[in-house]
Amino acid sequence: MERFDRIVGWLVWSSALIGGFGVASMMAHVTLDVVFRYALNRPLPGTLTMVTYYYMILVAFVPLGFVERQRAHISVEVFTALMPPRIAKVLGVITSILTMAVMILLAWRGADAALKAMRLGAAQVQGDSEILVWPAYFAIPLGAGLMTFVLFWRLLRWVAGQEQLS
Repeated sequence: MERFDRIVGWLVWSSALIGGFGVASMMAHVTLDVVFRYALNRPLPGTLTMVTYYYMILVAFVPLGFVERQRAHISVEVFTALMPPRIAKVLGVITSILTMAVMILLAWRGADAALKAMRLGAAQVQGDSEILVWPAYFAIPLGAGLMTFVLFWRLLRWVAGQEQLS
């Protein structure tokens, strides 16, 4: 079980690196676009498309599993803090299962949309160039799937008595 936990850790850490790469790339790309636009009067072609279809998607969706593993998602515990621990645990299990169901649905529908976009060769025209955008569609099922995997793994560890849910 510990070996599998290390594999999960490696997967979520890799997703965080991809998200960090997306942030750094977006910053560099937008900065260069501004410099080229105002210093040379020649903006970089495709900046809007790259930011919208690649960087933002990578930053928002791919690290979902990492954020879940770190327990860094927003949670409001106003009512559960006042409940008996047993009821809070039951609600934690229910919440985890419902979140997994939503993430499975998001991964499934996202994968369906990504495969359709790939078959169509989805692209955006910006200026005189065409930029393929279909590869970015796969970030949504990847991130949602990894978050589902982390939630499932946490539930298994909880059942085995190795982890707290809340």
